[in-house]
Amino acid sequence: MELFCFQYTENKIYQQYCNLLRKIPAHVKSIYEIPFLPVQFFKTHIVATTPFEHQLIFESSGTGGDKSRHYIKDASLYEKSFLHAFRQFYGNPKDYCILGLLPSYLEAGNSSLVYMVQCLIKASKNNLSGFYLYDFEKLKEVILLNEARHQKTLLIGVTYALLDFAQAHALQLKHTLVMETGGMKGRKKELIRQEVHDILKGQWQLKNIHSEYGMTELLSQAYAMQDGIFKTPAWMKILLRDEADPFEITSQPGTGAINIIDLANIYSCAFIATSDAGKINADGSFEVLGRQDSADLRGCSLLTA
Repeated sequence: MELFCFQYTENKIYQQYCNLLRKIPAHVKSIYEIPFLPVQFFKTHIVATTPFEHQLIFESSGTGGDKSRHYIKDASLYEKSFLHAFRQFYGNPKDYCILGLLPSYLEAGNSSLVYMVQCLIKASKNNLSGFYLYDFEKLKEVILLNEARHQKTLLIGVTYALLDFAQAHALQLKHTLVMETGGMKGRKKELIRQEVHDILKGQWQLKNIHSEYGMTELLSQAYAMQDGIFKTPAWMKILLRDEADPFEITSQPGTGAINIIDLANIYSCAFIATSDAGKINADGSFEVLGRQDSADLRGCSLLTA
């Protein structure tokens, strides 16, 4: 609630939005009454809390129109967020050789996902860690070398590139963790998440495929160890809004449109109404069920659950 009051006071765009809804801090008594800023505002406005000189600008892939832009006051906040979350779910990056397969994101530039993976690669301190654009032969060689050495490896990739790599090279992976970040780039027949996971598991003889859920407008990520069932770090909370009444908000099990509280978004907006449909489970985990019908397509969400 303290962050809501701060952002209401110091973020003029958010303040205007709250005022239009007649939701001023004096009238807001719980997180379920806080206005969640539609994610589309990042396409049309500079969403900034306090005036600042930005260190970075993260941009979305812009598959379906104008790009979202997230102006970053303090890059170290983002780094603390993703490093802490990675350690929480996967342990020390130093334990891994980290391989990034994110060709379209690398080519587009200004990707928050590329920035995160780049920092994880650096933190891994493994000389084979790095980005592998379309060099599938080299990527296969590195993975097989790591497998022979029993080196824990993380292959993190955009969905369409992982599928292309799996089609090119069937492998038996015992020491490699594969994580998809979504992203079909509109170029393949759309597959539901389970179909993607089944293909990858079959080609690489894996029990589980991991998933990452994040977006340009957030500075935190959720992770799924299997079956697209995501868990969040402590400073990130998933809520659901009723698609018929967007101001009806709950954290109870059920389905709806996903709202996110991301406390790492101190200097933009911590209260985001996404364009994703989702489901909260009884244990607090959540699943992404795809896009709302009215949402325009964007690379990270063409993959449905």
